[in-house]
Amino acid sequence: MVDTAVLIDYFRKTDKSNSKLISLIKKGYIFNISSITAYEIYAGSTHSQQSFCEELLEKTVVISFDKQAAKIAVEINNELKRKSNQIAIADLFIVSTAVGNNIPFATLNRKHFDRIDILQIID
Repeated sequence: MVDTAVLIDYFRKTDKSNSKLISLIKKGYIFNISSITAYEIYAGSTHSQQSFCEELLEKTVVISFDKQAAKIAVEINNELKRKSNQIAIADLFIVSTAVGNNIPFATLNRKHFDRIDILQIID
């Protein structure tokens, strides 16, 4: 599962071959996203970017934030709260979707997500 930042990196780069997303694909990864990431991409895109975003997301498996992910989000949040190290709610929902579906997670913000012990992060 790729973080929203990985897709933003891809959208913003003129030379797409230098993006983290293309690097992951070259390593043999098949990627998917959380429904929360789909929301963030749609909400953050400009009118001129809409068709490009739509084209990419049509080819992408989107995994829904469901009841299992909600329970995992509570567990992760409680653990982070005990450590006084919480993350944004959208990020919490995205990673809980990855954990709930036993999917490794790719991000450009490793330092931000390393605090979640049960999250499998890939480079």
